[in-house]
Amino acid sequence: MPKSINPATGDVIEDFAEHGDEAIERALENAAIAYRDWRRTSFGRRSDLLVRTADVLERRKEELGRIATLEMGKRLKEAVAEVEKCATACRFYAEHGEAMIADEERPGPAARNYVAYLPIGPVLAVMPWNFPYWQCFRFIAPALMAGNVGLLKHASNVSQCALEIEKVLIEADAPQGVFQTLLISSKKVEPILRDRRIRAATLTGSEGAGSAVAATAGSEIKTTVLELGGSDPFIVMPSADLAKAVEVGVTARMQNNGQSCIAAKRFIVHEAVYDEYTARYREKLDAMQVGDPMDPATDLGPVAMKSGVDDLTDQIDRSVAAGARLTTGGAMDGKGFYFRPSMLEDVGEAAPAYREELFGPCAIFFKAADIDAAIDLANDSDFGLGGSVWTNEKSEIERFVRELDTGGTHVNRMTASDPRLPFGGVKRSGYGRELSREGIHAFMNAKTVTVD
Repeated sequence: MPKSINPATGDVIEDFAEHGDEAIERALENAAIAYRDWRRTSFGRRSDLLVRTADVLERRKEELGRIATLEMGKRLKEAVAEVEKCATACRFYAEHGEAMIADEERPGPAARNYVAYLPIGPVLAVMPWNFPYWQCFRFIAPALMAGNVGLLKHASNVSQCALEIEKVLIEADAPQGVFQTLLISSKKVEPILRDRRIRAATLTGSEGAGSAVAATAGSEIKTTVLELGGSDPFIVMPSADLAKAVEVGVTARMQNNGQSCIAAKRFIVHEAVYDEYTARYREKLDAMQVGDPMDPATDLGPVAMKSGVDDLTDQIDRSVAAGARLTTGGAMDGKGFYFRPSMLEDVGEAAPAYREELFGPCAIFFKAADIDAAIDLANDSDFGLGGSVWTNEKSEIERFVRELDTGGTHVNRMTASDPRLPFGGVKRSGYGRELSREGIHAFMNAKTVTVD
């Protein structure tokens, strides 16, 4: 049974009843019926819906932000900013979506040759709790603009957010069935994905969940886009602006209470500046105010679930047993799921932290002798989502851009997603791209047309 628990207190907010088989069948049929009409709508009508959706999001941003903070613990100002970002994505696709999927003339054998970009049908979205609105709307906006319709299976601990997303679309006057939320367990995903009315799936979440969805979709020959875990490098070279690299580095790791796939997790610092950088970084962490995420003075709120505290503690303990040093931070006693901002240093290959993703407020530090060592360390990972590099040497920038095995490289700035740019990873961080032109094309039929 889906259950919302306030991570700041550990108290149960609300229990939710799951949707049963009849409700699921009704949603699938509604989606199929809605798609038959929605795919024929004009770009103008689709754009108008996204503009109205953005208006609702902006009008309700404080209320929606508060719900997210209560359910998963992110600081209120971060939650409100997340809702604003969702509105930005809706407006971006409302303005630019038509041009992105307009018929494209090509050379060819006929009098006229072109590619028609057409919707493919109902898409199942399986989404996580850490950005309960943004992860969903970065799918919803391009999918609806493309003429597709969506069904959402959200994480069970953010069921209030899941229901509010559907309410936002209803308030924006979306036609019935164009977007629906299902409160279901993970075991219901496979039969839904196998249903012939579902044409594709997108998932943001763990490697295990992504592998399961990809296996099912593969057996059904259905398109998937996966955005999975990340253990992003944050590389600091001697020419970097250290003060800025420290300030941004703390934000890049501790954003969203340390629970972001694209957070800076592995800090690879050149030996010439390692001691100075880590000393400044530790000082910043120790000064952070951990507490109530509703309080504007709070720098770091709670981890979303008790299991998150337990998992992170276990990873750190096992890493320390393998020779790593916890130089600051650790779990906190008392009510709520709090964890002090932490640093692990001297992390060797035998330590779990070397390979595993640490999904919480703990930064891992490595010392690199030169750029070759930094690149090798960065690429010695099963993940390849994003990465941030700090240098003012042009030759180094070019090498990092060309040689880091990631879906994105961000120079002298933290990794972040933006509707104007494609987003996604390589290796075990997933495949496919969301956002920008690539994102709207992910669930479209690029139909070849020749006319004599």
